[in-house]
Amino acid sequence: MKIIDIYILKRYLVTFSVMLLMFIPIGITIDVSEKVNKMIEKKIPLKDILIYYGDFTIYFANLLFPIFLFLSIIWFTSKLANNTEIIAILSSGISFARFLRPFIFGAVIVSIFALLMGFFLVPKASKGFNDFRYQNLKGNSQTRETSDIFRQINKEGKLEENIYVSNYNYISQTGFNFTYEKIIDNKLIEKVIANRIKFNEKTKDYTLYGYNKRIVGVDNDQITINDKINVSYNFEPDDLTPVIYVAETMTIGQLNSFIDKERERGNGNINTYLVVFYKKFSLPISAFILTIIAVAVSSMKRRGGMGINLAIGIVIAFTFIFFDKVFGTLAEKSSIPPFIAVWFPNLVFGILATYLLRNAKR
Repeated sequence: MKIIDIYILKRYLVTFSVMLLMFIPIGITIDVSEKVNKMIEKKIPLKDILIYYGDFTIYFANLLFPIFLFLSIIWFTSKLANNTEIIAILSSGISFARFLRPFIFGAVIVSIFALLMGFFLVPKASKGFNDFRYQNLKGNSQTRETSDIFRQINKEGKLEENIYVSNYNYISQTGFNFTYEKIIDNKLIEKVIANRIKFNEKTKDYTLYGYNKRIVGVDNDQITINDKINVSYNFEPDDLTPVIYVAETMTIGQLNSFIDKERERGNGNINTYLVVFYKKFSLPISAFILTIIAVAVSSMKRRGGMGINLAIGIVIAFTFIFFDKVFGTLAEKSSIPPFIAVWFPNLVFGILATYLLRNAKR
């Protein structure tokens, strides 16, 4: 690797790191200013707060990773252009493609780092970040609840088992208006209704309150009523939690196994899990695309100086984020295949990167 490659690669990585170190404390400061009163009111231990902001740092950095990367490249490449360093490099006989090589090396390093974070670190940080917020910082309601949850927990041949909960509290692991149905050959065989269901962490079973069980017979039905009873079912509390929340807290291996299990169950919300799964791979690839776009946009010396390049960069970066969020939502709520929806922004901006790169070479 030549001196020029080391010089550019060093500027690439240092500027990106400095950008993270600049904006993350700003994000923490804003978050503290919004939540300090609740933290004091609830007397949250300092140790828990420090752990929360450690998770917040990873979560925040991963969320805004494309913007940080893009703006950092725009910044230091524009400085190279304004100092006529790029003109000197190209005038020495180095082609634009050769000039781009250290930027690609930098993108490889950043992509590998982002990939490993998305596979292993971000899921744990996401769980800690969300758990802390919903236990301590959501006003008087220290819960995270979902409503109208229907799940098919088993389907084997003619056998089908379904559950329904009108409301589920993630923190206390308690559901309300619980219904269990066992169906064989499209005929209802057994139905259980309970006012409340609570998961027992130690025994791995469920306590049902206001229990009412009906077994459908040929002539007469068999009815069992109890105020409180412990029952084992073939589903876990994660089946009742918010789908995005669950997917975000799993490592790549756990998420892959979870998706396979949900497919077997015929879960209608499988697209939500697939969006999270595919984004773990698409986000690192975006580092290459954004790097090429940033270099192509900022390598030309403009009359407006660095400000024009930064303005263009901000517009492109937020457009990329907008595309990413919109198509991710469409995949979850419509019939668009999740793979296409997640990778479509990279495809569009990949075409844009190719176009800008050709113009930059000229």
